[in-house]
Amino acid sequence: MQRAAQRDDRAQRHQRAKRLRHALVCAAAVPAVLITAGCSSDSGDSKPKAGESAGATASGGSTKPSASASPTVRPAAYAKLPDPCTVLSQKTLGDLVPKASKSGKKGGSDEPSSRASCAWDSLANNGVKGSQFRWLNISLLRFDSDVTRGPADEQAHAYFSRQVKDAQSVDGAKDTKMVPLSGTGAEAAAVRYDLKKKEGLFKQQTVVARVENVVVTLDYNGAGLAGEKTPDADDLTKDAEKALKEAVASVSKANGAAGEPGSQPSDSASGTPSKPSSPSASASEAAGAKA
Repeated sequence: MQRAAQRDDRAQRHQRAKRLRHALVCAAAVPAVLITAGCSSDSGDSKPKAGESAGATASGGSTKPSASASPTVRPAAYAKLPDPCTVLSQKTLGDLVPKASKSGKKGGSDEPSSRASCAWDSLANNGVKGSQFRWLNISLLRFDSDVTRGPADEQAHAYFSRQVKDAQSVDGAKDTKMVPLSGTGAEAAAVRYDLKKKEGLFKQQTVVARVENVVVTLDYNGAGLAGEKTPDADDLTKDAEKALKEAVASVSKANGAAGEPGSQPSDSASGTPSKPSSPSASASEAAGAKA
């Protein structure tokens, strides 16, 4: 009896110990489950949702850099040049170079869309009194807008200023005078001087104008040869200025703009006002550069 009781007691203790171990194992497993569940919840939030890129940030933004816009520059207002030998009427040519042939001589390096020139010369023989010589040259230069060089009209403005400055710096020139002109393109100037050559004293007029992205340069000189009197510089300047207005109007007309002599080109042609707004600004700038 006593032995049987001892066996029952040991069996009961064994069962209690087994139940205690099982409870401890379960109790130890609960924190691990909770921790696992917590980690699973956090890691789920860090994963990109369906349709999101792997580079998406937690706030929903994207770390992928946006493509930068390509640099732009306003387009050139004028896309072509007229035939340089037809920018002046036959009447104007008759006044400036009366004994010239009806057709001028085009420049050898012309590129019709961007660079063109034409020249005429006239020699009126007055017998024993001598001869009156005249020479006329018109050159047209058109600029295109470029990301590196900038807007076409600004390039043309810079070239206009150089032309005026260069005309005031001719070797051997005497009594050089520069005056700004109004009513001719966006900006214009006239430079005149005397130039002594072996044939005689030449009265030189260089008139320059910018209309949008095109620069028109007109060179006109006259001389009395073999005893003929020297032409009046004021008369030559007036004729040159009249011809310049006509050439500027031809450039505008060729590009569908107003073709009246001396007309101001429309600011809307290039989408922005031509600079500088005052025709005398660049002429004064060039005069200062020489000083």
